[in-house]
Amino acid sequence: MDDSVRKVFIALHERDFRIWMGAGFVSVSGTWMQSLAVNWYVLQTTGSAGLMGLTVLLQSLPVLLLSSWAGALADRLPGRPLLLCTQLLHALLAVFLAVITWSQLGGLATVYAICAMGGVVSAIEGPAMGRFGSTLVKPAALTNALSLGSLVNSCGRILGMALGGIAAAMMAPALLFAANAASFLGVVIALLAIRPRHGAAATTAARPHGESPPSPAHDVETIAHGVRAGLRYLLRQPVILITLGLATVLGSLGRNYQVTMAAMSNGPLDIGPSGYGLLSMFFAAGTVIGSLIAACQSNLGYQTLIGAGLITSLLQLFSGLSIGLWSFATVMLLIGAGAVLIDTTVSARVQLDTHTEMRGRMLAAMSMTGSLAGAVGAPLLGWLSEWVGPRQTLVLAGTLTAAACVAAGMALGGARRRWSPPVHPEPVPVTP
Repeated sequence: MDDSVRKVFIALHERDFRIWMGAGFVSVSGTWMQSLAVNWYVLQTTGSAGLMGLTVLLQSLPVLLLSSWAGALADRLPGRPLLLCTQLLHALLAVFLAVITWSQLGGLATVYAICAMGGVVSAIEGPAMGRFGSTLVKPAALTNALSLGSLVNSCGRILGMALGGIAAAMMAPALLFAANAASFLGVVIALLAIRPRHGAAATTAARPHGESPPSPAHDVETIAHGVRAGLRYLLRQPVILITLGLATVLGSLGRNYQVTMAAMSNGPLDIGPSGYGLLSMFFAAGTVIGSLIAACQSNLGYQTLIGAGLITSLLQLFSGLSIGLWSFATVMLLIGAGAVLIDTTVSARVQLDTHTEMRGRMLAAMSMTGSLAGAVGAPLLGWLSEWVGPRQTLVLAGTLTAAACVAAGMALGGARRRWSPPVHPEPVPVTP
């Protein structure tokens, strides 16, 4: 194999990482298939893009409220048992969603309740999954692993959206929800097969021999102390704060395309659920391109973040001026490439520019920015699409995010001159 190609896929040299990526592909496919089905089900039931955005809010709000605690848990508890529980809970919720939509019992309120419960599980899962995944490769390969993870997520998204778009137009959404429930079993199998070798997956602190286990109250206080320590650490990291702030703006106004694409599909483009699935596939295909670009980079820096953010913002502005399906789809493909490059860069910088013992809590902070973007941006873009129109909403949001990129670039320039990133020593491999 050519050396340049070998470098692009260097993280796949690790057996455990290959297993993790395979399971992730199956799970992500099911998740995006369900996401499309839920969005279109709510839109068709209510006829409101704003109420469709409410599903994203209900899934994002628990992550916003609970991620700081989840990050402290991820730094304290063993990752494997925690992730096994979250995968089984996700599968159970998908089964409930299938039964409810098939039987028509409970109505839309029950669907909203399940979305909120799924958000709670995701809040606990996010930091633990990120920290566990980082133990499957050496630190030198972490950026490549993140890029390949984005690539797998993008491919899974393409498959999920393709199947979801076809199935939403031809059959009941309950079948999509049932398929998603089955997809989580792939992650369960992978978790049982994996044996991390490049670091412990967040284990509990050791106790002296003969000492009794701490009480629940002590555990709660310990976790609360970890939350406070993480917050103090974050407030002393201006570069990370600016990065997360920009990610929040880009995520809320420039990344909730499940809402704006649905509004365009149901409005100006008038292409129905199959067209919505097609647009989602174009967006996901763009994320594959972006993932490959990211995987080819030896280092994803802050210049990449600002440049990709500015380009995608201008593309979003132009997407509102697109006059037909294929021009809009082409812009979505380019935006998808930029979006995954932004996500991968933010994730890489938050992990590489953070002390190892704080990584779970900083991943939780990153999850909070994503959830805040969904909680605020999805309903806002949905309601704006109803009030001023989908096209005008895209133009306005693109203008605002472009301005945010310029401001963040200036702020980062000053902050980085006064800041020294942490040095990560190569850890000693841990024998399973």
